[in-house]
Amino acid sequence: MKASRLRRVMNLWPPFLFAGVRVVELSDDYRRARVRMRLHWWNRNYVGTHFGGSLFAMTDPFWMLLVMHNLGRDHVVWDRAAEIEFVRPGRGTVEAEFRLTDEHLAELRALTEGGGKGLVWFDTDVVDEGGEVVARVRKQVYARRKNRGAVDGPVGEPV
Repeated sequence: MKASRLRRVMNLWPPFLFAGVRVVELSDDYRRARVRMRLHWWNRNYVGTHFGGSLFAMTDPFWMLLVMHNLGRDHVVWDRAAEIEFVRPGRGTVEAEFRLTDEHLAELRALTEGGGKGLVWFDTDVVDEGGEVVARVRKQVYARRKNRGAVDGPVGEPV
């Protein structure tokens, strides 16, 4: 799917739409994504700041999508683990940016060469309008070259 079409579809995806998350940019080569969320009455928590679940949700699918589109159809790619650290209250508009580098891809290709699994951590900061970090998100992506005839899963060896 073309990145521009996927970006439009993601902006209508209910978890993003109802949280107020907007995919602002998804590059044609699937190497860069930028996501923004404005503070609204429906995505604020009890104390009037961004709901933590929405902060996490706005970062959730991007590392897997970028890696999957760049490694190609001969790899299985899944999210494996995630962590979020809330640094300061999120007020106003917050944004997160994802940049997949040649080094990331080279590491994953080296780890998955010969059928091995690759587990790589990616870090993303969610920042406010002043550039201050609101939350730090870490995502671990699982990748493995596909074996013909085997069923591969996100947490185990081929079945």
